[in-house]
Amino acid sequence: MSNPLLTEYELPPFKSINVQDIMPAIENVLDDNLKKIEKLTTEQPKTWADLIKPLEALDDRLHRAWSPVRHLNAVMSSEALRKAYNECLPKISDYSTQVGQNKALYEAFLAIKNAPEFSNLDSAQKKVIQNALRDFKLQGIALSPEKQAQFKSLKKQLSELESKFQDNVLDATDHWHMDIEDSAKLAGVPEADLALFAQKATENKVSGYRLTLDFPCYYAIATYAKDRKLRETMHEAYVTRASDQGPSKGNFDNSAIIVSILKIRDELAKLLDYPTYAHYSLEKKMAPSVNAVMSFLEELALKAKPFAQKEINELETYAKKQDNIDRLQPWDTSFYSEKLREEQFSISQEELRPYFPAHKVIEGMFKIVNKTFGISVKPIHSFDAWHDSVQLFEVIDKDNLLRGKFYLDLYARPKKRQGAWMDDAIGRRKKVDASLQTPVAYITCNFRPGMGDEPALLTHDEVVTLFHEFGHALHHMLTQIDHLDISGISGVPWDAVELPSQFLENWCWQKEALPIISSHYQDQKPLPEEMFNKLLRTKNFLSGMHIARQIEFALFDFRIHLEFDSQQKNQVQTILDEVRKKVAVVPAASYNRFQNSFTHIFSGGYCAGYYSYLWAEVLASDAFSRFKEEGLFNPQVGAAFMQHILEKGGSEEPEVLFRLFRGRAHKIDYLLEDYGLLVS
Repeated sequence: MSNPLLTEYELPPFKSINVQDIMPAIENVLDDNLKKIEKLTTEQPKTWADLIKPLEALDDRLHRAWSPVRHLNAVMSSEALRKAYNECLPKISDYSTQVGQNKALYEAFLAIKNAPEFSNLDSAQKKVIQNALRDFKLQGIALSPEKQAQFKSLKKQLSELESKFQDNVLDATDHWHMDIEDSAKLAGVPEADLALFAQKATENKVSGYRLTLDFPCYYAIATYAKDRKLRETMHEAYVTRASDQGPSKGNFDNSAIIVSILKIRDELAKLLDYPTYAHYSLEKKMAPSVNAVMSFLEELALKAKPFAQKEINELETYAKKQDNIDRLQPWDTSFYSEKLREEQFSISQEELRPYFPAHKVIEGMFKIVNKTFGISVKPIHSFDAWHDSVQLFEVIDKDNLLRGKFYLDLYARPKKRQGAWMDDAIGRRKKVDASLQTPVAYITCNFRPGMGDEPALLTHDEVVTLFHEFGHALHHMLTQIDHLDISGISGVPWDAVELPSQFLENWCWQKEALPIISSHYQDQKPLPEEMFNKLLRTKNFLSGMHIARQIEFALFDFRIHLEFDSQQKNQVQTILDEVRKKVAVVPAASYNRFQNSFTHIFSGGYCAGYYSYLWAEVLASDAFSRFKEEGLFNPQVGAAFMQHILEKGGSEEPEVLFRLFRGRAHKIDYLLEDYGLLVS
């Protein structure tokens, strides 16, 4: 029986994949690829067609074998799958380093770069070669054999530690639960959430309600539960996951792993003669220097902190007035924020839920991108999926050409990584036979599922999250670049890759767009104008606190990579405390160990790059301002955004593409205006 991970599929054959297929498939591909690379480097002449096109096919073959495994490990984890996944990681790390340190391959790329024929290549082809030469440098091509071996060993250790960090967060999240018999203890929690808690209890053969640390459950308690002690209990369990604190103290503790990860990253950077890992990280980013990043974050902090301080003061006054709370605690902020929002604007996220049934939001989102970019999104009904709730769609352009496909996995469940993300299933490329490979994306969220006859109903915040991830998917699918390394999201600097996602969020706040994505799930009536106006007035509610929190995350991340010193004890916590003192206005409990579950930087791609969200948001706010100036559904503006941003992938530097779309360099003022932080 053939191995499904080695087949030439159009879509991953999820139902056919068995755990025992994983290691043989990966070993087969890695061994065969290395043999073919050796053959390629011994052949002459070295040309684009003879070297780079075959190499691209080898990269694609490995990605096709590994991508479904990586995805399944994130969304349907099991002990057996995790074991197979983790056993493959060091092999893939070794392969990546071996290829990156292959001197014959490097010299072959260099020969193409230095040949007279290089001038005949188009700009995208030149970018592929320039990126490859840069990446050889970053993989240690110039190191001595001894240092190359050291680099390879460190990379292997790092991949294993990052995976262990993620596993610990998932296990710590799944490990904790609380069973409650008395519904009075859950006063204030919406009925739909209570029903979900009751269902979880039934599934686990206990009576009453089961609370877990899945985000929909945590959010419901933190935001609505009147029982302050219950909120505190949930808060402590949530912010101490995978740490040496809290109710699960010592279980799945990531404390030592964090230090090991930072130490290895620092050693890797210094092996390559970079002062710190932050400097190393910026080699593939848009920001020009560490000083530019720090100045950007500090400037934002100076502008946001006064607004944030004013907001927390107002919140404390409100809590004192309502419940005689003398000192606002971290488990109080979400609760009183929601109550204050309701009082000031007479609207709540729960009131909005009935107007945002998931199916209506999805359907409306597709209509908006059709009106904006002229593309159509259609469902595919017959396909292999990893879970019954998963949907699949195809994207068709105005010329009736297939541009891409994407999976939609919206709802929280056990053994699924928390958060929301988009990932690359298949990348676009032109094959050797000149046929086009269709890009495919995964969109994953963790929303509350529907209960009984009631469909899944989203908060407006969740609507924004869905638009964000769909923006990433459009960037991946609408690319017109035919080279795998720079098509879609590939090759796009990390601090620019959030531009399309944050850009698309803006439609969730526009009067012309909201009727398209909303209608009451029972009578299909549109969101009343009065409710829309109230919602719109909430856009900048506590925006200073929000942006201060993002700056806190970004500064913490950048500083721990910029200032790492293995001789300093408890440096990570010390830096976090310093950043909080400088930026934060919401108090943190002494036991808070949020860093122990900060997967974005310790097991994701945002290490020394979490600032990317804010950096790209400057671009997104400025880009959207053109739509506000020339018409939200102006087809010429939509076509320009497609042409210069969505279709170009990583084929050009993002600042060049932004200038082509906007006609000038980006300005920070539009971001400040969007957050209500622009002082006239």
